[in-house]
Amino acid sequence: MEEYFDIYDGERRNTGRTMARKGYFLHEGEYCLIVLGILERSDHTFLITRRAMDKRWAPGAWEVPGGGVKAGETSEEAVRREVFEETGVDVRTLTGKRVDSYSNVDLARGDNYYVDLYHFFGEIPEEQIRIDAAEATAVRFASPKEIRQYFGDGMFLHYERIRDALLKSDVSDTRFL
Repeated sequence: MEEYFDIYDGERRNTGRTMARKGYFLHEGEYCLIVLGILERSDHTFLITRRAMDKRWAPGAWEVPGGGVKAGETSEEAVRREVFEETGVDVRTLTGKRVDSYSNVDLARGDNYYVDLYHFFGEIPEEQIRIDAAEATAVRFASPKEIRQYFGDGMFLHYERIRDALLKSDVSDTRFL
């Protein structure tokens, strides 16, 4: 079944138009919406996933769970769905909220998007975790030091954005820096 997303304008207003996710190309002033879920436990480790090797962009890199917001879906609904699909974690059992947003424009690739970053905090039992093989090859809890190392090796996505979002977050007393 074909997946569609809403198209937003430069002011982040929904235009009422949609586009098929597969093979999309967004023009100047057109954006889709992406969500990322930063999941932190009380021991200040973070749930990260390793992208499947057949991904078009950054195969094998580590990241936090997330993905595209489907047409008609809110950002909050999408982060709950994406995190659950990719890891099996129901973020409704955690404390959390949106802590940052940013935009990206890549006119050459037609890849313009807004990103909402959510920070969730609480106990996440390891037995609750499961991998969606279509999305990831591995999932694990990593310390900030390990994540910085992955980033230093060029193997962790969105590090600076996640770090900056956590600086703004009051969800926990994070030790990410």
